Amino acid sequence: MSAPDAAPTPSEAVEAPAASTALSLANDAAKQKLVRGFHLRRFEDVLTLEEGVSPRTLEAYRRDIIRCAAFARDHGADSPAALTPAMLREYVYSLKDLGLAGSSIRRNVSALRTWFRVLLAEGLVTHDPTERIESPQRWRTLPEVLTVEEVTALLAAPQLEEPLAFRDRAMLELAYGAGLRVSEWITLALKDVVLEEGLVRVFGKGSKERLVPIGRSAIGAVAVYIRELRPSLERGEGKGTLFLNARGEPLTRMGAWKILRKYVRKAGIEKSVSPHTLRHSFATHLLEGGADLRAVQEMLGHADIATTQIYTHVDREYLRSVHKQFHPRS
Repeated sequence: MSAPDAAPTPSEAVEAPAASTALSLANDAAKQKLVRGFHLRRFEDVLTLEEGVSPRTLEAYRRDIIRCAAFARDHGADSPAALTPAMLREYVYSLKDLGLAGSSIRRNVSALRTWFRVLLAEGLVTHDPTERIESPQRWRTLPEVLTVEEVTALLAAPQLEEPLAFRDRAMLELAYGAGLRVSEWITLALKDVVLEEGLVRVFGKGSKERLVPIGRSAIGAVAVYIRELRPSLERGEGKGTLFLNARGEPLTRMGAWKILRKYVRKAGIEKSVSPHTLRHSFATHLLEGGADLRAVQEMLGHADIATTQIYTHVDREYLRSVHKQFHPRS
């Protein structure tokens, strides 16, 4: 039978609460430093005396701002003036990572906006970095990502015995290989595919043009389709469009969806797969392989106002080398 635990000595009994008290005092001191450095007293005075905010709302705002101030301090910002839009976005995403509900994150964002509105009015800051923060209701849920193995199975699904297999294989290879939106698949023109240079000219949202490199697999599949099948589909109604349906007309969005669904089933993929799943998988696989985020942004043709300003121009040779190095089917 094990011996009972020894009773604490008188000195140990004194030291335990003393250590706890010291820790509490240290935490209080750190908290008060945040209160002073981030102008919480002035913020609370304005809300209470001038705006008549309820004690409950005030307490919630205080808790949210102190949490943000602690995050800022840990990231090298010692005052509200040192907070940047990028840092605040990172903070909001950290709340999501902590598992906070969307309603709680929205309250945090509201608290930050109110805080900076007051600080700006009081002349304690000269700019408001909260203007570009997105609330959870604006966050988009990204589609599921296919694994490289699932993509391989999907692209191998079109079989030669199927009459339109060359087109379908080329379309899927190009959609994944260039990270295209479905609207971009179906509007690609023959002249937009520059196979000898391994490039596709894409006109995205707002008719914004971008050049995207494609790998050997996509180049080969598109070349075979253009040479072996497309001439027999063209009946004067193709309008120069790359992908045609069985009637020789440009493929529609619904037609593209049906083709994708057919081969998703044939490949035995149980995930919910949309055309955007291929685009998101393209980006994810490049980034997981170590590709530069700026290059992927350029290839996707993103126009997110909150991020585009930090991206610099990337030349096509660099894009081609990144694609070749990191895309699984280059």
